[in-house]
Amino acid sequence: MVAPAVMFAAVGTAGQRCTTARRLIVHEKVYDEVVTGLKSAYAKVYPSRVGDPLEGSTLFGPMHSQQGVDLYKKAVSDALQQGGKLEFGGQVVDRPGYFVAPAIVTGLAHDAEIVHRETFAPILYVLKAKSVDEAISWNNEVKAGLSSSLFTGNLANIFKWMGPKGSDCGIVNVNIPTSGAEIGGAFGGEKQTGGGRESGSDAWKQYCRRSTCTINYSKDLPLAQGIKFE
Repeated sequence: MVAPAVMFAAVGTAGQRCTTARRLIVHEKVYDEVVTGLKSAYAKVYPSRVGDPLEGSTLFGPMHSQQGVDLYKKAVSDALQQGGKLEFGGQVVDRPGYFVAPAIVTGLAHDAEIVHRETFAPILYVLKAKSVDEAISWNNEVKAGLSSSLFTGNLANIFKWMGPKGSDCGIVNVNIPTSGAEIGGAFGGEKQTGGGRESGSDAWKQYCRRSTCTINYSKDLPLAQGIKFE
């Protein structure tokens, strides 16, 4: 479940969604297994399913412009300079259009500058954590806060992740990717992503005239702050 979900979140729309997965934080006990699974999943998409987005067989399309390609190239170069290792991809594709290969990078520190940078490109940084608590702290240490996701079968970890000491993002998913179309829920982020919500439970509010109503059913007169005018 993890490999195809992460691939979709990191590679979908060529990594150019606001909810694209940029960091994958993996427990050290399953780290090697997850990286191997990711590389296998990526190999099913690149290069065989790269092409024109209007064609039904295409799963991975181009960057939006040359600027996107340049940002991708710089991010890959910076990642390698900061100690990263390319596990997959990392190159510009030699074909008409703004195509690049989806990249998987390991070996970087969780607080490396490039790991915290939003590039809007199909580059995934895979980090190795010792515990769920450490992973949550790394998740929360960046300035953006739109979408996040935890993959686990542990009920306690699910409630920790969704609770007040868990993810500080506006979207907190469990066992589904960071990107999708959860239109039934309110969409929006926290921190530098911005506050407020749209769609979901907030969508109907703009169509309503809302009133706050307070009714005193007692024969007494309770006043604010407990003040008594006697």
